[in-house]
Amino acid sequence: MPSRARARSYDPAKTRTAVTAQLRRVREAVGGLDEKGLAAPTRLGDWTVRELIAHLAMAVSSVGRLLERPAPPVREVTATGWATATAAHSAAIDTDTRALAAGTAVAAGTDPGGLLEREAARFAETAAVAPGDRLLATRVGAMRLDDYLVTRCVELVVHADDLTAATGVPVPHDRQALATAARVLADALAAKAPGGSVEVRIPPFAVVQCVEGPRHTRGTPPNVVETDPLTWIRLATGRLAWAEALESARLTASGDRADLSAHLPVLG
Repeated sequence: MPSRARARSYDPAKTRTAVTAQLRRVREAVGGLDEKGLAAPTRLGDWTVRELIAHLAMAVSSVGRLLERPAPPVREVTATGWATATAAHSAAIDTDTRALAAGTAVAAGTDPGGLLEREAARFAETAAVAPGDRLLATRVGAMRLDDYLVTRCVELVVHADDLTAATGVPVPHDRQALATAARVLADALAAKAPGGSVEVRIPPFAVVQCVEGPRHTRGTPPNVVETDPLTWIRLATGRLAWAEALESARLTASGDRADLSAHLPVLG
């Protein structure tokens, strides 16, 4: 199969619906957390669940904040480019998240579910009326609104999994949001390690080719990596190590070029 020649497209209406659906599932999961649950540690450095919820609220509320600012003149970044650029801004993201968590939004005694419900209402109000080609001045560069909404799916899916790990409360994944996150991160891998010698399969959502070397165009490629969407997302975001995924049989890799550990994670 030839390498992808053009950027993947996403249906803006489906993306907006996916953001809303995934946020609702997160909101339902955190609504019953008490102070002990909010103070629990997460796998995100020294963030507690409280900081994680604040980050999720900030991820969604950023849509409205960016729409309030003047539109930049030229598009600079796609959703795929966002995935590989966020690591450079981790310190600023951490600072903003802590500031929000320390404020009244998720301070002790407040309702985190109510916070996310308010952000969901604001998102529905602002995102529904703005055109998809409206440019936003994001941290990583000027992006189209429809691309930025794709990145919100990634944020919500990845951190829903973080919440599950931290609280023990399962946060279900909206199918469209999960598909979007898996595809964005697969395309980011293909952009980070361009080539056609390895085929990465994430059924039923994505297939990409990557890594320099001989290109295979007929039959089964000699180098194949296959895994499920959630395992792929954990690998692509550094939540799961390559060796651990192989050992647990959640990942299969065949061929002498199929070890992708040097190219992971793709999202900082």
